[in-house]
Amino acid sequence: MHAQMQDLADARWDDVRLFLAAYRERSLGAAAARLGVDTSTISRRLTAFEDAVGKRLFERTREGLTPTRAAEVLVAAAEIMEGGHARLLRDASGVEEAAEGIVRLSAAPGLVDTFITPALPRFHERHPGITLEIDASTRVLDLTRHEADLALRSTPPQGAELIITKIGTARWIAAASAARVDALGRLASWDDAPWLAWDRDMLSFAPSRWLAQHAPKARVVLRTSHFLTQLGAAEAGLGIGLFPEPYLRPRHLVPVRFAKKLAPSTASWPQDGLWVVGHRALRDVPRVAAVWTFMTEELRTTLIGR
Repeated sequence: MHAQMQDLADARWDDVRLFLAAYRERSLGAAAARLGVDTSTISRRLTAFEDAVGKRLFERTREGLTPTRAAEVLVAAAEIMEGGHARLLRDASGVEEAAEGIVRLSAAPGLVDTFITPALPRFHERHPGITLEIDASTRVLDLTRHEADLALRSTPPQGAELIITKIGTARWIAAASAARVDALGRLASWDDAPWLAWDRDMLSFAPSRWLAQHAPKARVVLRTSHFLTQLGAAEAGLGIGLFPEPYLRPRHLVPVRFAKKLAPSTASWPQDGLWVVGHRALRDVPRVAAVWTFMTEELRTTLIGR
């Protein structure tokens, strides 16, 4: 028993991280991909960790990994260890003095492609010592677990460890290419236009709800939950869609013209906010503060116009 406890005491953080990845992914292959190792390595090290613990932690089946009761008991302590490791990294980062190093930023693809990417030359001219790593996806990365240093989000997150700065608010409006708007003329009904709509997985999304309420009989020429595809289709002249106003100019779109009787329906056009989010312990780290300040100033200018 003493030898087993010593084995467990000597367990490395990498082994605990591996255990957590296996627990969360429920698959050796997915856990291996998450950690950047091969499947055989994670299988061998997971077995060694089970030997150190003295308990089987997972049942291995064709469908993947099924956590045992022992795994369920250990996961809470493993997550505490994970939090301590993340804090160690944050505290170590805090000793830097110059704005140098890597900053990982999480933001939606449409925001990145339309507004952030064009601003990158200005950023690197101002901060040549910083390398940006941008996760341009709709995944919500966990800032408390050091999955990203900063995030740009359309809804303010909750958490005592997080701090936020609001950049501004933008309204979604009906828009299309100039040629399509000219061809449609002044709409007497929202049903009279060919629409670009969100796919069925986004029925609860505010623009989807607006379209369902105000254009229930409209012909939908494209359904997609990929925002950049919607923008590209609108720019190509396929149809009209609801888009945040700041996206119109860079995507060469113009507001749709409509009859006065449709004006009341525009009062319920959706609105989105945008926030910069970061971990409290990283806020004053020079490299993170530099990205925070630049993104706030840049996006307030390009999105909000101030």
